[in-house]
Amino acid sequence: MFQDLDATLMAMLSASAAPSEVRAADVSFDTPDKAFNPTQTTLDLFLYDVQENRELRDQAPLVDRTDDGFVTRHRPLRVDCTYLVTAWSTQSAGLKAAEEHRLLGLVLLWLSRFEVVDEPFLRGDLTMPPQLYKLPVSVAQMKEGQGMGQFWTALGVPPRPAFSLTVTIGLLPFDEAVHEPAAKTIEIKPARSDAPTLCGRVLDTTLAPLPGTPVTVVENGAATTADRLGNFTFKDLAFGSYTLLVRIAGRPDLRTPVQYTARSQIHDVIVPAP
Repeated sequence: MFQDLDATLMAMLSASAAPSEVRAADVSFDTPDKAFNPTQTTLDLFLYDVQENRELRDQAPLVDRTDDGFVTRHRPLRVDCTYLVTAWSTQSAGLKAAEEHRLLGLVLLWLSRFEVVDEPFLRGDLTMPPQLYKLPVSVAQMKEGQGMGQFWTALGVPPRPAFSLTVTIGLLPFDEAVHEPAAKTIEIKPARSDAPTLCGRVLDTTLAPLPGTPVTVVENGAATTADRLGNFTFKDLAFGSYTLLVRIAGRPDLRTPVQYTARSQIHDVIVPAP
């Protein structure tokens, strides 16, 4: 995944519209430590920080319509990938600093043109499947409280001119999809606040009614039998927490806890398949 982002950034830097000096420079993604010693003019993009962007987190599932229902999927994880961009010259003395500064300025201006990564630049897994969201680009925006002094100290090299480049990509931690059938019928059940009843239907997993099924309120022993449409009703119950007990011959007892209130009077019971 990250290697595909590297390839995407390389495509951006080698685009025909990019400054000629940027296109001519070699592009590296190595760590700029003591061992880093390029033999030609080089732009180095070192990926040093990967964090979830919590501001962009969205827990709501993705729902896509199909011919026979819906498909529900997890949303991608939004991840900030931050690079340290440096320029490296093979010149000496003042010429070295001049070339590095010029090249660094040119690439900074070029990358700052992009609010998001244009689709033609995307490579590898960033294209298949297509990214759900555009990939935002942030240039020269250090995170609050983040300094580079300790960074260069850890690498054991003198500090040098650099800027940060952050691209936010979407990653799919879960690839499974849940297929849900489309609703074929909609049933509206009325409930009255002045004459409340604890009611519902006894259904199997296909939502077909189970007529003649005995239903009992465990807390007070009130019992009834589901009618031909699977309906059951209990009157004269105080609002509160109850347990509905359903007994079907040859199957384990099914106990369903319900919270019976003026706004929650209807409680269907789904009987698992044997």
